[in-house]
Amino acid sequence: MTATSDHDSYIGEAHEAFRPLLEGLRATLARTLPDADEVVAYSMPGFRIDGTIVAGYAAFTRQCGLYVQPAAIAEHAEEIAAAGLKTTKTGITFTARNPISDGLVEKLARTSRKAAGV
Repeated sequence: MTATSDHDSYIGEAHEAFRPLLEGLRATLARTLPDADEVVAYSMPGFRIDGTIVAGYAAFTRQCGLYVQPAAIAEHAEEIAAAGLKTTKTGITFTARNPISDGLVEKLARTSRKAAGV
């Protein structure tokens, strides 16, 4: 994907199969973090509060990712594993066949915000 300046453009340029996932992530994060500003940082859409990126998302060739503070992933590691999702230090990856649930996104976003202290 090329560099974009807003969430709509980013989602519009993503592979068609991932657009509904990205739209869902965006909506869930916006609802969970209503006072956050939508930004694009590091070529990825994100939600910023008081200068700190609390959550972001991305689309890749074969999967999508949700990116949050490491403490959020650690706190919800069992639930993430039970959902069959893969993690890195700051991200959870998922596919259209095994998407991340809205409930888990909400929990991760809230915990990420708390961990970021904003």
